[in-house]
Amino acid sequence: MIKLTWLRKNLFNNWYNSLLTVVCFIFLFWLVQGFAIWLITKAQWQVIQVNLHLFLVGRFPQSLYWRIWFVLGISTTLTAITGGAFSKKAIFTNRNSLISAFIIGISFFILPMALTSRLWLLLITGLIFVGLIIGQKLTKILTPWLSLIWLSSFFIIIWLIGGGLGLQSVSTNVWNGLLLTLLMAIISIVLSFPIGVLLALGRTSNLPVLRWFSILYIEVLRGLPLIGILFLAQVMLPLFLPADLRLDRLIRGIVGLILFSAAYMAENVRGGLQSIPRGQIEAAKALGLNTPLLLILVILPQALRAVIPAIVGQFIGLFKDTSLLSLVGLVELTGMARSILAQPQFLGRYAEVYLFIGLIYWVFCYSMSLAAKNLEKQLIS
Repeated sequence: MIKLTWLRKNLFNNWYNSLLTVVCFIFLFWLVQGFAIWLITKAQWQVIQVNLHLFLVGRFPQSLYWRIWFVLGISTTLTAITGGAFSKKAIFTNRNSLISAFIIGISFFILPMALTSRLWLLLITGLIFVGLIIGQKLTKILTPWLSLIWLSSFFIIIWLIGGGLGLQSVSTNVWNGLLLTLLMAIISIVLSFPIGVLLALGRTSNLPVLRWFSILYIEVLRGLPLIGILFLAQVMLPLFLPADLRLDRLIRGIVGLILFSAAYMAENVRGGLQSIPRGQIEAAKALGLNTPLLLILVILPQALRAVIPAIVGQFIGLFKDTSLLSLVGLVELTGMARSILAQPQFLGRYAEVYLFIGLIYWVFCYSMSLAAKNLEKQLIS
């Protein structure tokens, strides 16, 4: 009854609004119907089914796929533990979580994967539920150690992917597809955040040299396009290094992303710093806090809390900006899509391929947005 009242009040309150509503519904129905017909009857999804492994891990050796499954298991389990530790709701009383888990479980049997891959996915799903339970049951014990656990897991993940120290080495030239996109996005996000915070603090510093250096860096980097910085990192950076020191292309790409993102991150954090009342800083100094403690305990927690949406927006933008790496020779997700479209049997299948990778980008970006929304609720409550 309430919905009918809302419809009558907002969409059918007079004759021209009613006519406009009907026309819009007919137009939307026509669009959805046409897209659904193309999706079901005309789209050739064999390009996704045949090349699914290329989209996900590129030319990574198939005999070493077990390493990727271990990496996925480690990262998803730690993510589940972290989510469970910061969640105030019981996992199994959340109806939406159970419905989502059911849909994910059903989709495992729909995906065009071998039986072994489906069993791995089912195992990882079980690890997610175990991680959520552990995170909620052992919140007080795990919370102080989560940062150290994540840092340790990063080195384990790099060791599993790249090899060495007893494992067969895998060249970075075959780190392709979604694997490379996620790896470069995560490293760039993690490293650009502290650099951006330091630049923001430097720009608000009373030391002229530090302040002007931060201003110069931020304004110059923000005035350059990302693709130009990536080309400079790939072409110009080796010229400033010793002749016997050659950085890998992947490292040069990460350096370019970090330098670019840190400048924007600094401005986001500076906005949070300016939102803190001057009285809180003076009160902290009156209590005897020195400058490092003042920053760590009073200023930064409030400043970062105030600009969580802007920071997450920067993270999402950085994740999508990794698609530009395909222009400098790194075959990430978008670059792999271009390689697949060059296959003779799949020429012209642009809609299917770009719709698929667009869905992948949306899933990860929406997940970051949802996590940030939940984090805001946790910090406010």
